[in-house]
Formats: sequence, structure tokens, C-alpha cells
Amino acid sequence: MSAVAMSFLYRMLRRLLELAVLRRRSGESKDIEILVLRHELEVLRRQVGKVRYQPADRAVLALLGRLLARRRWAAFGVTPSTLLRWHRQLVRRRWTYPRLGRRPLDPDVAELVVRLARENPRWGYQRITGELAKLGLAVSATSVRNILRLEGLGPAPRRRGGPGWSAFLRTQASGIMACDFLTVETIGLTRLYVLFFIELESRRVWLGGVTANPNGPWVTQQARNLFHAMADRDGPVRFLIRDRDAKFARSFDAVFASEGIRVIRTPFRAPKANAFAERWVRTARSESLDWLLILNRRHLERVLRVYVDHYNRARPRRGLGLRVPADRWTRPPLDAVPDVRRSDRLGGLLHEYEAA
Repeated sequence: MSAVAMSFLYRMLRRLLELAVLRRRSGESKDIEILVLRHELEVLRRQVGKVRYQPADRAVLALLGRLLARRRWAAFGVTPSTLLRWHRQLVRRRWTYPRLGRRPLDPDVAELVVRLARENPRWGYQRITGELAKLGLAVSATSVRNILRLEGLGPAPRRRGGPGWSAFLRTQASGIMACDFLTVETIGLTRLYVLFFIELESRRVWLGGVTANPNGPWVTQQARNLFHAMADRDGPVRFLIRDRDAKFARSFDAVFASEGIRVIRTPFRAPKANAFAERWVRTARSESLDWLLILNRRHLERVLRVYVDHYNRARPRRGLGLRVPADRWTRPPLDAVPDVRRSDRLGGLLHEYEAA
């Protein structure tokens, strides 16, 4: 027998003996004693902040509360709702009969059902049931339907009209490159133009060149230099996205056409159509260019060369699952925290960390 049960039986036996003794006493002496006890109780309540009841105390008060009339419950040191709650807890502990009905589904299996439905919006209930059976899990189609309804997922034809823009662009990103101009004002208010290229799949940036006069021959030469720099790149480039800037001459498009690359021009005044390039411009400004005073073209080339190397080799990318373009595979987790070494670039503006 547990200590709580022994304490409960002891206290109940004491109360029964006290009740037997009180029955032999006169009514006047009992009334006086009740008044004394009530006054002492009021004094103790003023001194004690919150009374701590043990499980045995709760059981005794709950049982006595069932014997005492409800209008007399003000004598207790707790509210009537607390007494009723304690009694319900006693009944719940006594109700130990086994529950009947079907065994509930494992939460891990339900999570797997939701995962299959989200990752495959064209799969119906029967297809998901078949995939689970292939994995050795016996789940009915009705259970799959109930799980998906609780998650707010309807049947396959109405679950999703098609892939979202993120999924669509991710599947089409292989072999697509975008280009754009970035403008920078020097300390002498000279405007410099930076031509850059970015791969949509790997987010790798290729720096074209920096000039104050981006005419047609200069832009065309930067396109030729790009193919020399990308000689060791794996996989062909099929499309180039650019805006309708007049600085992109016909000879610029001809260089890419000679390599079998189709040039796609974005609509008028639609920067979101070239979102990857626009996003890199914002990142480059917020992380480096907005925090530096550029002296001249050579200074800007040196800064951008360092930043592009940092961006391609050491900066995690959300679009790549927090990986960097230089890492093609996810590194396995380590058992312990290694010794971490920090490298400062651009005078401490950029920090790079690696295991020592």
C-alpha cells in the first residue's frame, strides 16, 4: 500500500473517532468549540498566504463535502468548485476499466500520411494507402481521409490547383542564367556600372566588369569574357534572362546565340520578372556597398571581387537549404562542437567561419 493511501486511511480513522466522541458531548459545548475553531481558522488565514493541500487532505475534504449540505460549504478553506474538481479527480482515478474501440493510429503514421499528401498533391487516398502498404504500414483509406481532413487537406483534385511559383521555378532553374546592371556612386559622385550574371539553380554569381561608360562593345566583350571564365562549369546554359535596357546591344545577344543560348527579355517595368538578379543587388548593397565609401573604379572592382568570392564560397543561401553554392552536398552533423576559426574580409565587414 502506498504512503498516500496509508495517510488517507489514518486521517479518515481520526475523523471517525472524533465524530464518535462528538456525539457523546452536549450541543452547547460543541457550539462553543466550533466558534473557537472558526475564529482560529480566520486568524490562520490572515497569516498564511496560500494553503498547500496534500493528496490525502484533498480526498478527505472531497468525501466530507459530499456528506455536508452545499449551503454549509463556506466552512471549507477552498471554493465549492475546487471541492467538486477534487471529487471528479477521485472518480477518474477509480474508473480504471479498459477503453473499448479501435486502437488509435500512431502519431508518426499520421505525420507520414500528411507528409505524403503535401509532397504529392495529385495523390488520392488510395494511392497514399498503397504507398504506406509498400512501406509495411496497414492504414485504411478512410483513416487517410480523416487525417487529411483534420489537417485541412481535401481530396487530390481540389487539394492544390498546381505547383506554386517556388516549385515551378525550382524545377526550371537548371540551365538558366540572369544578368543585370548594378550602379554605385563613388565618393566623388561618379556613377559606375557593374555588370553581373547569376545562375538561378546554384545562386552562383559571375562578375562581368565595372565601367563608367557601358556601351555596346564593352558589354559584348564582357559576354565573351564570361564564357572563358565558365569553361569548367558543369552543365550547359540554355536561357539568359535580361531586362530591356538599351545598354544590351544586339552584339551582346549574338554572343549568347552563338553558344546556343536563348535570350529572354523581361516585360517593361517588371523588375520581379528578374527577381534573382534584383535580390542579389539588394544583398550586395546591404552587406557591403552601403557600408563603404568607394573611391574609384579599381576600388570598386577589388571590393566586388572579394564580396563575390565570399558570396559564392562562404555565405549560406536560404534557397539552397542554407547551403553555399560551393557545397554540392549536405555535410553530416558533428558529434561535438569543433574549434571554430574566424576570417575577416573587407576590413572586418565580412566574417567567415570554418572548423580549425
